[in-house]
Amino acid sequence: MRIGVDLGGTKIEAIALDEAGRVLARRRVPTPRADYPRTLDAVAELVLALEAEAGEPGTVGVGIPGALSPATGLVKNANATWIVGKPIDRDLALRLGRPVRLANDANCFALSEAVDGAGAGGRVVFGVILGTGCGGGIVVDRRVLTGPNAIAGEWGHNPLPWPDEREWPGPPCHCGKRGCIEQFVSGTGLERDFREVTGRARSAVEVVAHARAGDAAAEAALVRYEGRLARALAGVVNVLDPDVIVLGGGLSNVRRLYDSVPKLWQRWAFSDRVDTRLVPPEHGDASGARGAARLW
Repeated sequence: MRIGVDLGGTKIEAIALDEAGRVLARRRVPTPRADYPRTLDAVAELVLALEAEAGEPGTVGVGIPGALSPATGLVKNANATWIVGKPIDRDLALRLGRPVRLANDANCFALSEAVDGAGAGGRVVFGVILGTGCGGGIVVDRRVLTGPNAIAGEWGHNPLPWPDEREWPGPPCHCGKRGCIEQFVSGTGLERDFREVTGRARSAVEVVAHARAGDAAAEAALVRYEGRLARALAGVVNVLDPDVIVLGGGLSNVRRLYDSVPKLWQRWAFSDRVDTRLVPPEHGDASGARGAARLW
């Protein structure tokens, strides 16, 4: 049995898979924000609960919103800032009494969708998480591309391509720079944009719902969002030229993106035609945890 844990900024999801990839058990709890020891406890408790439910022990893989530094062995680049600088794989291994494999959550998501999800059959798959933050992962021939710096696919911390005067220099990012793609195409970025233009606070889900209901300001915010996402993904197409781009995270549920964004990205891609497919995830919210399980 393989157990995968998706450690996110707001929730922790764990899943147990058998050798055929069938789900044996699945659980989700809120993330203990800003509390590293309680976060470790929550992950360990989920693993033990799944094993009790399935009636057997399993290997453990964990996806995190960051990466382990090859230089230090500590977490870097995580928007869940309370795990930055921590040896989370070793600490979890001590709590569970077994080795734990760790990977970036977007890499886990991309691996899941490339192996038996929406990207299956594609040689090069780019997985995108559009949630609290914005992550990316690359899978080539069903293997995660990590890179010597453990940052392959980190498109969210490049500057938004082809910015207009309203977008430059862009909002500050937790990475210490300004104008990062993450600040425009994450759910948090959509909320910020709507608030700055209208003076009203709305969640990303509410902005989408209000746009669907005919609210002009929400519709304008979503149109701006679509243009920004199209430019950002056109940059990926220009560099990586993937067969498939799979969207994950809360904003992957906005169905209009799969029609509007490919129409828009054609303007920015360096090609006479773009055959890259933009698709929703087949495994939905479970993909991060499923990919983490497949780290073994």
